[in-house]
Amino acid sequence: MSEKAYTWTGEDVAATLPVRKNDGHKGTYGTALLLAGTSSMPGAALLSGLGALRSGLGKLVIGTEEKVIAHAVSAIPEAMYLPDGLIKIAEGKVDLDSYKAVAAGPGIEPDEQTEKAVQRLLDTNCPVILDAGALSERTYKRRNAPTILTPHPGEFSKITGVEVKDLQNNRAYYASLWAKKLGVTIVLKGNETITAFSDGEIFRNPTGDGALAKGGTGDTLTGMMLGMICCHDHWKHAVLNTVYLHGACAQKWSERNSAHTLLAHEVTDLLPEVWKSFEI
Repeated sequence: MSEKAYTWTGEDVAATLPVRKNDGHKGTYGTALLLAGTSSMPGAALLSGLGALRSGLGKLVIGTEEKVIAHAVSAIPEAMYLPDGLIKIAEGKVDLDSYKAVAAGPGIEPDEQTEKAVQRLLDTNCPVILDAGALSERTYKRRNAPTILTPHPGEFSKITGVEVKDLQNNRAYYASLWAKKLGVTIVLKGNETITAFSDGEIFRNPTGDGALAKGGTGDTLTGMMLGMICCHDHWKHAVLNTVYLHGACAQKWSERNSAHTLLAHEVTDLLPEVWKSFEI
């Protein structure tokens, strides 16, 4: 069992990163919706929100529990907030047509309410990123926009039934198999993250190191991907560039500091310098 995975290189990143238009405005890059964080995991909203705001979108709306907003506003004053957004979306009380892209899952519980909200998100015509608590075993309807799952190996095992040991022995094969089976894009996180598209394309990411083995770095990745989808012309490039730059930020940290010491929000702090290094 083997699948050919191509390596997405720094040259690919430099060739596909978007150029910020001087005559653009916040509407040019769109409004994104992020469903993240609960009172028990408020940091997930901050980590993913910071990642999104640093990654090229025009405006960000964070749907989170009302208790989280009071803590989040001082850290992320640039965002707008949808109090108890997950509940309102599950109940069909939010117009989702105005969003350019949506991400859901960081810090959220995988319960019935979450499932109802996810199904409503999947009824939209914009890209949907599902992570963490929004990842469950389910089938996916055919959509006119991409559905992107970002599991770590344990979450992949939960949604597919593939044992983690078997998965880790053949990551590209299983990621591609299930991407095609479910009709989604799968970003299988870990050493040399695998991105498998439903059309059979598979890419291996060469960046990243052990510094990313910390809680919250996946939340940051989700936010970054949301922002990059909003500013890229081609969503596949956005996904691949997000994974590459996320790993490159960790490597940049490890050039000057111990890999043991990286905190998830510092990935976002490093992104402006790392991104700039790839701009032609």
